[in-house]
Amino acid sequence: MTDVDTFSPEALRAAQTELEGVAIRTPMEDSRWLSALVGGPVLLKCENLQRTGSFKIRGAYVRMSRLSEAERARGVVAASAGNHAQGVALAASLLGIHSTVYMPEGAPIPKEKATRAYGAEVVFEGTYLEQSLAAARAHAERTGAVLIHPFDYSDIVLGQGTAGLEILEQCPGVRTVLVPTGGGGLLAGIAVAIKAVDPSVRVIGVQAEGAAAFPGSLQQGHPVALQAMKTMADGIAVGLPGDVTFAAVRDHCDEVRTVSEDSLSRALLALVERAKMVVEPAGAAAVAALLDDPTSVETPAVAVLSGGNVDPLLLGKVIRHGMAAAGRYLNLHVLIPDAPGGLARLLGEVSGAGGNVLEVVHERISPSLHLDEVEVQLQLETRGAEHAERLVTRLREQGYRVD
Repeated sequence: MTDVDTFSPEALRAAQTELEGVAIRTPMEDSRWLSALVGGPVLLKCENLQRTGSFKIRGAYVRMSRLSEAERARGVVAASAGNHAQGVALAASLLGIHSTVYMPEGAPIPKEKATRAYGAEVVFEGTYLEQSLAAARAHAERTGAVLIHPFDYSDIVLGQGTAGLEILEQCPGVRTVLVPTGGGGLLAGIAVAIKAVDPSVRVIGVQAEGAAAFPGSLQQGHPVALQAMKTMADGIAVGLPGDVTFAAVRDHCDEVRTVSEDSLSRALLALVERAKMVVEPAGAAAVAALLDDPTSVETPAVAVLSGGNVDPLLLGKVIRHGMAAAGRYLNLHVLIPDAPGGLARLLGEVSGAGGNVLEVVHERISPSLHLDEVEVQLQLETRGAEHAERLVTRLREQGYRVD
């Protein structure tokens, strides 16, 4: 099914009815800090609080609930880095269907464990999602299992579109909606749902710049595969848009933006600190776009938090990266006199400026140093970029050579 005309208001409402008692109506939270930054009301659509930790249960359940008894008996197979896997596993469990999920090597451990806990058989195959998807297709041909594509099927898009219906109901008068985007299922669904009701609402997809297949595909007029991808946002690391999602995004989405890894880290950190929301890097993409260009959207604006399934180890790394990107960590190389009390005086100046010393490396032997010099490498914690700049300025005013 590839006809975007199938995404009628009636079809979307039917999908919404099918999901009653299965998917929850996720909350919409006011964001005072983003509203102050953007200059108008900004709200967060919290799909990270959905069952299985992401929006994926919506599309997976709608797709699978419409299988015939004969199709259900053959089982289902899917490919996913984790969120679609959990959605398929839970939907299959609720419908009494056996499920097999192919995941790329290196998929986050919590997502793998949760997928198994929901009842799916998990098989690792390939480095990227496209390789796992090829293995899932081969499994379907070999066994007769029904392939539940992560995004490229109209019932999947309709299911994801129910989030768009909720946005319209929860934020009357919304003017801009920003949506994290990988293969385009969520973006396509939200776009067709919103445009069917109010075509003047601006819908913006947001991709990680290291895995952004849509901008080039839209420019070429057809899906174009990326040659390589590199991003921490595994939930939106998709190298080729689907035919269904490409057509829907092309016809109903206003813009697709990209955000850097630094921007994703800053957004994730801000959501933890300010919104008390745990999201995965992919789930922070819409907020990252707002932080990058806060005056470019008309308000009221809604940023979709698409998922919250993040490996705790990755979360720790991303928070540290986000703190560094936000200027909260400062690495300095300072030359001081090789004399008693020299290091103590330097650390006193840092303390006086409000810097917190995390690490000190004291180097005496280097061909670049004079006989009476010592290089001190400092890793500091600061209150942000402005504070870091003031700290460096203070050290230079005291006569230190600082890099």
